[in-house]
Amino acid sequence: MYDVAIVGGGLAGLSMAVALGKAGLLVAVVDRDNPADAVTAEYDGRSIAVAYASWQLFKAIDAWQYMKADAQPMQNIMITDGNAPVFLKFEHDDVGADPFGYMVEMRHLRAGLAKAVATCPSVTLIAPKSVDHLDVEPGHASIVLEDGESLQARLAIAADGRASPLRQAAGIKTTNADYDQTGIVTTIEHEHDHEGVAYEHFLPAGPFAILPLKGKRSSLVWAEKPVVAKAILGLDDDAFNQEIVKRMGDLLGDVRSVGPRFSYPLTLQLANSFYAERMALIGDAAHGIHPIAGQGINLGWRDVAALAELIVDAHRSGQDIGGSDVLAQYERSRRMDTLIMAGATDVLDRLFSNDIGPIRLVRDIGLAAVNRLGPAKRFFMNQARGAGGKQPKLLRGEAL
Repeated sequence: MYDVAIVGGGLAGLSMAVALGKAGLLVAVVDRDNPADAVTAEYDGRSIAVAYASWQLFKAIDAWQYMKADAQPMQNIMITDGNAPVFLKFEHDDVGADPFGYMVEMRHLRAGLAKAVATCPSVTLIAPKSVDHLDVEPGHASIVLEDGESLQARLAIAADGRASPLRQAAGIKTTNADYDQTGIVTTIEHEHDHEGVAYEHFLPAGPFAILPLKGKRSSLVWAEKPVVAKAILGLDDDAFNQEIVKRMGDLLGDVRSVGPRFSYPLTLQLANSFYAERMALIGDAAHGIHPIAGQGINLGWRDVAALAELIVDAHRSGQDIGGSDVLAQYERSRRMDTLIMAGATDVLDRLFSNDIGPIRLVRDIGLAAVNRLGPAKRFFMNQARGAGGKQPKLLRGEAL
């Protein structure tokens, strides 16, 4: 009998496994993908903005040591609206000595978490294996695998992505919205040093982000209408690079795309409940938001920090870690934060992804005003760092 069985070995699932394993709980992680495939650039070409609070979590669970060599600090953030002369600049030393966060390629995050899992003898990774179904029995959940093998745990955690079969099987509905945008992701090499600056350009079709990576490289994430995105993705290398230059100009000198191109439909999805009997949802299984502020996976790590602390506290006090009291407390701790972030990213995308004159004027006035108002600017900077409000221990860098 495991204490916790996690379905899904992505960033949220593995982070949860390490957090609980370091605290001495017996944990199983079931993942359908081969771990060796998940650490290749071809598997997932995204790079992730690890916010300051999430960085604290990684340090607290002793995983950062396996990632830091491949992490690029984000020292400053520059926000512009099309060709408007106004801008909003966030400088990290206005709120502390540490960066706003770090940019890390997905493959390096996965590899680092895999190494951290390997240091936890109480964590068992079962992969590649798919889950057939989950049965709820008195006092525990029984997870039945595709080959008929089953494992029992006092609590199951669904970290199995936006399509989450466990969430669907539990009958948890979702609230959804389609942004009619496709996110294009690629890595570029450029002539000039980015100096650790992350750029967010708001263009009529959607945001265009240039996010610094190690060396003279950056990750591009930009939104286009699906039909336009399809056409851009089908271009040859020279034409594709020309589309990049159209949007970023000579900001970093000569640029060229390197490595694969990826695309993702941009949608909003919120689970109507973050738990069912003997099961909790974390990460994309619980919520998916627009990437406009780079907070999607950071919301998932906030789930990890909140739920892990509740589980460990309940375990140490002899409570039922899979009981409804613990799971209801988890939902209360995460629901409002998730709704606020989902609402904020939704409003930002709808406000900035257009070229309507009066709206453009209002938002440019807003950008200029925030840039001049110290308290408002510091508030938004702390939100970008994920450091606002009361934080669970892991997000403060404290071990459980």
